[in-house]
Amino acid sequence: MTTTAPAAGPGSAGCAHSSLSAASGAVTAAGAEALERLRAWPGEHRLAVGLSGGVDSSLTAALLVAAGWQVEGLTLWLMSGKGACCAEGLVDAAGLCEQLGVPHHVVDSRERFQQQIVDFLVEGYGGGVTPLPCSRCNREVKFSPMLEWAEAELGIGRLATGHYARVRLADPGAPAGRHQLLRGLDGHKDQSYFLYDLPQEVLSRLVFPLGELTKADTRLEAEALGLRTARKPESQDLCLADHHGSMKAFLDAYLPPRQGQIVLVDGTVVGDHDGIEHFTIGQRKGLGVAWSEPLHVVRLDGAMNRVVVAPRSEAARSSCVVGAINWISIPPPEAPIELEVQVRYRSAPVAAQLIPLEPTAADGAAGRPYRARLVFLEEQFSITPGQAAVFYAGEVVLGGGLIQGHPSDPVHQ
Repeated sequence: MTTTAPAAGPGSAGCAHSSLSAASGAVTAAGAEALERLRAWPGEHRLAVGLSGGVDSSLTAALLVAAGWQVEGLTLWLMSGKGACCAEGLVDAAGLCEQLGVPHHVVDSRERFQQQIVDFLVEGYGGGVTPLPCSRCNREVKFSPMLEWAEAELGIGRLATGHYARVRLADPGAPAGRHQLLRGLDGHKDQSYFLYDLPQEVLSRLVFPLGELTKADTRLEAEALGLRTARKPESQDLCLADHHGSMKAFLDAYLPPRQGQIVLVDGTVVGDHDGIEHFTIGQRKGLGVAWSEPLHVVRLDGAMNRVVVAPRSEAARSSCVVGAINWISIPPPEAPIELEVQVRYRSAPVAAQLIPLEPTAADGAAGRPYRARLVFLEEQFSITPGQAAVFYAGEVVLGGGLIQGHPSDPVHQ
């Protein structure tokens, strides 16, 4: 990973710090409270801010500057071309740093992104899994690599981002204490689901200034500060979908058409498809199948290149197996525990019992030795292998992992 020339030098930072600090720095109660928290934050007030070029990361940097922190902007160059992670984002991030008078660094992460995210997605979709790239990207491409780069190149050991989440630091007087990841207070923007896979060592070095703001607060604060990104539209898609125009276009660029059958659970053929990667569990529309009742995708069979469908009454699941679990806020439980779980980002948390399972040989080889069975209090729809099941106790993220399949499937017993 290498850096390009900074957009603004440290010599111009003093003016921006003084001008922002001289203003109130906040027009909302939540913004004022965020400034107070940042001013009282323990330890050295010097960090790198991950900048995507959007309003959230822009306000994160501006609040830190207003609170008197020494800030350096850090943007990852993930792909060449259009989109928030590409040229547009780089330009806006550089312009924001120039506006704030802080240094800006661009780190070429294209090779890492290709290996860890693009290749991972192509392999998963091709094998009948619906991968979740965002949590993997946070762990393998963004947080740890940004911290490593900032420490090696700038001597900076902390990182802030514009995520809507919170960190509760462990009590320094409790040697065995753990830092905890908490939900963001804005339930519509809470992004803790995508952060469950971060290690404790990383969590301890993160600052989330927007964790107690709403998106409306963020817009108001950004406009009051005159930030160039204050009214920038919010991206609605995965960065890869934004880059290629759609997720289908991305997949078509990497996976050739592979015609196969659409079948009922008993094997009855009801239609054809041109690639299982274009389907996901729970899908009803766009199947191209005429049947006596609506059908939903219940399984993607990568080995046989088949899409398995069934009526909704047969699509619910009472349990699933979760592997590659990261216990972010608590030690790994040794006995069954009751908790809440989200099986998709936008799904509501539901009650479940988590039963620890013995790790497989593959778990040990991958260095991810924790797996479990989730038993839901009520049957759930659209349980999708490859997506994350994230565990909560109220506002605290206990941990999470990747859905492997259903216990009735012999490979998951």
